[in-house]
Amino acid sequence: MRFDLTDLRLFLNVHETGTITGGAHRSHMTLASASERIKGMEDVLGVALLVRNRRGVQLTPAGRALLHHARVVLQQMDRMQGELHQYGQGLKGHVRLLCNTAALDEYLPDILSAFLAQHPQISVDLEERLSYEITDAIRDGIADIGIVADSANLQGLETYAFRPDMLTLITAKTHELAQRASLSLADVADYDFVGLIEGSALQEHVAHHARRAGKKLSYRIRLRSIEAVCRMVGQGIGIGVVPKTAAMRCARSSGIKRIPLTDEWASRNLLLCVRSADALPVYVQQMMQHILSAAKKM
Repeated sequence: MRFDLTDLRLFLNVHETGTITGGAHRSHMTLASASERIKGMEDVLGVALLVRNRRGVQLTPAGRALLHHARVVLQQMDRMQGELHQYGQGLKGHVRLLCNTAALDEYLPDILSAFLAQHPQISVDLEERLSYEITDAIRDGIADIGIVADSANLQGLETYAFRPDMLTLITAKTHELAQRASLSLADVADYDFVGLIEGSALQEHVAHHARRAGKKLSYRIRLRSIEAVCRMVGQGIGIGVVPKTAAMRCARSSGIKRIPLTDEWASRNLLLCVRSADALPVYVQQMMQHILSAAKKM
């Protein structure tokens, strides 16, 4: 049985993207080449690894077994490269980092830019996801580091304090709610909202808790950035829920008023999570320590 690292990384990429086309694109090879490699792996094993259908591919039991071993092998190779980098030039480290909306918008750009400037040999895949998706990805070995809300299921993961992350209601200064001392989401769920685009981790979080309260939020407009949400709310288009740090930063320029939310879920902390810090490649450990150290200074 002879699989090379390209085969294993291709198979992992096919699983993560859900299609052979997506896996081929992420692996920087043609669809024909990727299909031939997958078929070659199946021929060597004498068993199907993927079930192909119109929507993409799914792993067979043999495919799931191969996926587990592929992750272990590739993680060990990444770790070896990180540890040997200090002895040679040209080796590069690659970190997969998943985070929620607040971490992506408010904290990580400054933190990561400083780290990457100091480590030109390291690259990062940074992706926004829901906290529960992040913890699943960390447990499955799909990502190296996650930044999540402390409400997520963290069983089996190592966690480290990152930053407090209070959520607050924002309104225009002239809005009828602007003089209220505090409110719950249920109190304001029938008003028009300004929100982030569908799929945003923060907006899904807010919508989830509205549904738990038996409410469905109505959006007049959905935008790509928290700053844009603040500006639109300041113009009186609707109300919104954003991180308190963002509301404070945008208050003067956007003309918004902050109103504390009384819901328990709005008072949360962000945590950094990994499967095992000791098992991470050296360069991932370095990034992890940089993130935690920089967060304490913010």
